[in-house]
Amino acid sequence: MEAEGQQNHLKAYGITYWALDKSYKVSWLLNYRGGAFLLPDDGVIRKECQIRGVSFEILSDAAANSILEEISSPSQNMETVVLEKAPKIAVYTPKGKQPWDDAVTMVLTYAEIPYTEIYDEEVLSDQLVLYDWLHLHHEDFTGQYGKFFGAYRNAPWYIEQKKQAEDLAKKLGYSKVSEEKLAVSIKIRDYVIGGGFMFAMCSATDSFDIALAAEGVDICESMFDGDPSTPNYQTRIDYTNSFAFKDFILERNPEKYEFSNIDTTEDRVKKRVPFEKDYFSLMDFSAKWDPIPTMLCQNHTQLVKGFMGQTTAFNASTVKANVLTLGECKINGEARYIHGTKGKGMFTFYGGHDPEDYQHHVGDAPTVLDLHPNSPGYRLILNNVLFPAARKKKQKT
Repeated sequence: MEAEGQQNHLKAYGITYWALDKSYKVSWLLNYRGGAFLLPDDGVIRKECQIRGVSFEILSDAAANSILEEISSPSQNMETVVLEKAPKIAVYTPKGKQPWDDAVTMVLTYAEIPYTEIYDEEVLSDQLVLYDWLHLHHEDFTGQYGKFFGAYRNAPWYIEQKKQAEDLAKKLGYSKVSEEKLAVSIKIRDYVIGGGFMFAMCSATDSFDIALAAEGVDICESMFDGDPSTPNYQTRIDYTNSFAFKDFILERNPEKYEFSNIDTTEDRVKKRVPFEKDYFSLMDFSAKWDPIPTMLCQNHTQLVKGFMGQTTAFNASTVKANVLTLGECKINGEARYIHGTKGKGMFTFYGGHDPEDYQHHVGDAPTVLDLHPNSPGYRLILNNVLFPAARKKKQKT
């Protein structure tokens, strides 16, 4: 899985998932050759790799044991993690969305990793317990329709999506979309607390946390929910309810395409962060003592090309102290990729919309992943997909 040795990094994750689903024993060799996967030498697996265009090497038992011994040495920042089962994956996404509307559904489809689409009805009827891993679609959990009002209020797609959201909220017994989305957010929160793994990108990251922190407070202006917001609502935000962010200031202008100062997109525009210098670096963790963040950072490069989104990256000053920064952009002082625990579960937030589309706009053509089979930015997503498959180890003391 190093830079030169693997012709299709993304489909290699699909092979690993497929092998787990077929009950093969799989090990993830953290920090060994870019995070290689060790699978049994079976003709069926070889054939599947050949069909999908995934590079592989055949090792003797002696060679495999030698690699495992090398990895286990205290002098090596490597670790072997056993993957036990193929996680059941749910993607939170509105009905009728195409796979290319969201980077995660796109890469899951490309890697041939199966997933189930769910939305508000399934979440509110407690179906999250059926899944090991949940991805939050590019979504607005605050009930402000993505803050698209300023630029797209008269666009047919915006009008239709607003109507659909209102109709669904009424069908589910809520008078406002914001109330219904809060109920969904609370169900997702409880899923994580109970032991679930949640992965979110772009606006699903900060809007989810904002919705939780604003529970019981109306932060929506009248064009969103038909009545005024709570006076001085900023003073009533409860940061203890949020997963990852603290001390953020909400954007009160309903015509501005922004939720709060958690996102650094506006700062990037002001500072004119140049495209050619827009990279973020992955943090280096101890594989033996910190296997979880090490798993999430497996890649064939430590430097990943940046990409924009409604929520591009996170203002480092708003990230809670107990949340790990996995990737950061130093030239703009921002966290790009973060991870934390909540109750018995875990969450990962990843800024930006599409790792291979620098500045995606409404209506742009979808990314063709056949052109990006070795994308480091997409590898980070797939690290999270396999993460729940890892055998749980007792904490070292």
